[in-house]
Amino acid sequence: MSRSSTRHRIGVDVGGTFTDVVTVSDGSLHVTKTPSTPASPDEGVVDGLERTREDLDLGYGDVEFFAHGTTVATNAVLEREWAPTALVTTEGFRDILEIGRQARPDIYDFDVTKPVPIVERNLRYEVTERLDERGRVEVPLDEESVRAVADRLREREVESVAISLLFAFENADHERRAEELLREAGSETSYSLSSEVLPEIREYERTLATALNAALKPVMDSYIGRLESAIAEREIPATLQIMQSNGGVIGAKRARQRPINTLLSGPAAGVQGAAHVAGLLGVEDVLTMDMGGTSCDVSLVRGGEPVVSTEVEVGEYPVGVPMIAVHTIGAGGGSIAWIDAGDALRVGPRSAGADPGPVCYGRGGEEPTVTDAQLLLGRLDPDAFLSEDLEADVERVERVVSERIADPLGMSVREAAQGILDVANANMERALRVVSVERGHDPREFGLVAFGGAGPLHAASLAEELDVPRVIVPRTAGVLSALGLLITDLIHDFSTSMVRRLEEVSPSDLTATFERFEREAADRLASEGIDDERIEIERAVDLRYRGQSFELTVPLSGALEEDSLADASRRFDERHERRYGHASPDEPVELVTVRLRARGLVETPTLAAAATGDEAADAVRDERAVVYDGEAHETPVYDRERLPVDSTVEGPAIVEGTESTVVIRPSQSATVDEYGTITVEVRR
Repeated sequence: MSRSSTRHRIGVDVGGTFTDVVTVSDGSLHVTKTPSTPASPDEGVVDGLERTREDLDLGYGDVEFFAHGTTVATNAVLEREWAPTALVTTEGFRDILEIGRQARPDIYDFDVTKPVPIVERNLRYEVTERLDERGRVEVPLDEESVRAVADRLREREVESVAISLLFAFENADHERRAEELLREAGSETSYSLSSEVLPEIREYERTLATALNAALKPVMDSYIGRLESAIAEREIPATLQIMQSNGGVIGAKRARQRPINTLLSGPAAGVQGAAHVAGLLGVEDVLTMDMGGTSCDVSLVRGGEPVVSTEVEVGEYPVGVPMIAVHTIGAGGGSIAWIDAGDALRVGPRSAGADPGPVCYGRGGEEPTVTDAQLLLGRLDPDAFLSEDLEADVERVERVVSERIADPLGMSVREAAQGILDVANANMERALRVVSVERGHDPREFGLVAFGGAGPLHAASLAEELDVPRVIVPRTAGVLSALGLLITDLIHDFSTSMVRRLEEVSPSDLTATFERFEREAADRLASEGIDDERIEIERAVDLRYRGQSFELTVPLSGALEEDSLADASRRFDERHERRYGHASPDEPVELVTVRLRARGLVETPTLAAAATGDEAADAVRDERAVVYDGEAHETPVYDRERLPVDSTVEGPAIVEGTESTVVIRPSQSATVDEYGTITVEVRR
């Protein structure tokens, strides 16, 4: 029986160090942070839910929406802890996962090693069949060869099977029949078909995506199953929604079938939350940085929408499914500082994580971290930034930094702490340049949305280095990924490759493909509680000049008429010119892939700032010496919850919130808007 009539929306994001639970109830927001439990992430989720229930006297029966961002699939790939998987492919293509592409990260590295194949060679099987590039049957499927594979699979301990046959994106009949035959022969494992996972050209990427999906299915099925059981035990009526890499949520059932779509689940939610907060300020072009305890994720939002790519790598593997283009580096609050063989100071990628955590956590950590450096330089209050069950030991931090960094390098403890921050900032600056400058975007035309527990501590310095004019720090900066789950639409992406000259394509054929996608989208969204009035459809095609090996996506709008494709070709020329600096309007254009995105709109919770006091001075809680660029400044410390709307804070200043701390450097200033967002103006 519920305890009140208040309805609750809950978002849960599992990070490397903390699990964040954000609850929105009638416009008010509550945050619960609990230590993550990497060995069993669902336990951290349940712990967060129980603490939230106790804090709010929350009735589980009143939870109407429950979304979750997870790193389970990501960690399984990075740690290669996937399920034993077999691959069934066309005769002659057994080694496609091993051959891969000729491209190498460093062409001058003669000792380069290729990624470990998702499927071992002794579990890769060939069947006799062949389709041509239009899906026409050249060699019928030899059903006996499939049955022979089934006999061999029974001798192996595999939990999942990937089926990827040549040109199956044009004709899925052989893949579907192969699955039927394997099941009939008693091979009742989990199956993933390339014609369903990634029905697009490029044999290596399609097979890799299918094998990854197959290898992750048992892992995600087990995890989501445990989490759904815990939710059911607590009689939570809301259907579990899982964040996808493309910036939308899907139902747990679909996530079990397509775990590859959740590889960047947590980071994607943060980018969506950042785009939403910036949009409330009228800023549509922003860089985003999510710095937590273990890593820093950076991305780019253009025109209010996160940039989505099909060329994102997770670990060593290029994953061809649509993902928000997030670039991740090992730079977090828990990143460990160390000295390399050449006596150079390095930071990361190794992290102290949640246990034991930084030295200042007092849990036995013996290696200096970025958070320890922030503490020594006065940016963090040793009596305030940790939870009640943790107590910072400043003297111990000084001893460890002295022994591990300062003494070996012949510098003071304060110089060592400043050096740790400088190295960490340099790593993050390079990452931000990757998603902006290296992709043709000028950082001077963007804002920087900083979030995560550690992001606002570093953002002002990074903005100065990149000439970014303003830093935007959301009120919920420390838990923006969790809040982002509550403002994210349900999204389903559909695609199929149809490689042919554009002049050979009829609008009616394209329309038929789009309408097939739209029917399937409507069915999926209806099963997730979305009616037709809340569905938005976005159509697009991937085009290239004949002979090119890469393509650009061109949006389509309205009904397709005879001149629609000619208009798409013209707009492709324009995009090619803008992206690469040249175009060839006289060259024939090819259609490569047809794409459709179906968006089920969700209601966005309204949050109001809860500040008291008439002016910024009322929010000053302390003053202490803080070091900026090696020089100490007496710095006022503000209580973020008491900063009133429209107030202005002149730097240097520290603004302490419940989940994050904002550093405002000397010569900078900041204002607070009606949503509680702090905007730091970076003077050049």
